[in-house]
Amino acid sequence: MLIVFVLFLAGCVSVPENIKPVDHFSLERYLGKWYEIARLDHSFERGLTSVSAEYSLRTDGGIRVINRGFSKKDNQWKEIEGKGYFVDRQDVGFLKVSFFGPFYGSYIIIELDKKNYSYALVCGPDKSYLWILARTPQLDTGFIKNHLVDKADALGFDTTKLIYVSHDK
Repeated sequence: MLIVFVLFLAGCVSVPENIKPVDHFSLERYLGKWYEIARLDHSFERGLTSVSAEYSLRTDGGIRVINRGFSKKDNQWKEIEGKGYFVDRQDVGFLKVSFFGPFYGSYIIIELDKKNYSYALVCGPDKSYLWILARTPQLDTGFIKNHLVDKADALGFDTTKLIYVSHDK
């Protein structure tokens, strides 16, 4: 999923125009494994399938991030580890993440199933970064996926360019 790797490339901890991070966020409920359902294309994830992210607590109070995806071209798994920290309050879904040294980028949760934490819509520091995530490799209903795509479209993301990720590994 290498989602957070993009945030390093962006090198910026900001919120895109008209984007508001979710409030009443619970990190404890967000921790664990998430599957990438759809994404906007970027070179660091290009060609990857079966993309996932695993979030866990670090001893320094931050978040450990393991992003993993399968490259069919190279016939191997690619994995990267990063770290994340809240930008402001811990009850707001706005974090900064890094995979390389002191460089951080935005990880903004803009939609979240607050009842079950079963799906999320996440963006980076600008509107060229967007992911739909779920706790399972597929979203159970088209309604949820359509709702997330419609919301992203209304916020100014180019949803016609979304890549839907297969989970066949």
